[in-house]
Amino acid sequence: MLFKLFLCFTLIPVVELYLLIKVGTLIGGFNTVLLVILTGFAGAWLAKMEGIHTMLKVRMNLQQGIMPAEELMNAVIILIAGVVLITPGLITDIFGLMLLWPVTRNFFKRVLRKKFDEMQARGNINITRYP
Repeated sequence: MLFKLFLCFTLIPVVELYLLIKVGTLIGGFNTVLLVILTGFAGAWLAKMEGIHTMLKVRMNLQQGIMPAEELMNAVIILIAGVVLITPGLITDIFGLMLLWPVTRNFFKRVLRKKFDEMQARGNINITRYP
C-alpha cells in the first residue's frame, strides 16, 4: 500500500508536469494555464450541480424510508471527483470530470460495486444488516 501511495504522490505529478509542458509548447503557456483554470471551473460547477442533485435524491429516499445506497455511492464518487479536481493538471481534471459526468460515473460505480463485492467475499469487509 505504501508503494502505491508513493507512486500516486510522485508519478502522477511528474506525468502532469510533463503533459503541461508539452501542451504549453503546443498552445502556449497562457493558453495552457487558461485551459487548466477553465476545466477547474467547469468541474467545480458540475460538482456543485451533481452534489445538490444527489443530496436531494438522498433526502427524498430517506423521507420515503428507502436506504439511499446508490445515491450515497454517487456522493462518494462526486466527493472523490472534487478532490481530484483540486489537483492542478490536465489528466486529473479529465478524470475528475469523468467522475462527475453521470454516464461515465455509472461505469466507475459498477467497478466500485464489484470491488466491494470482492472484498466482502474475501472477508475484508463485513456488512451488517439491521432490521
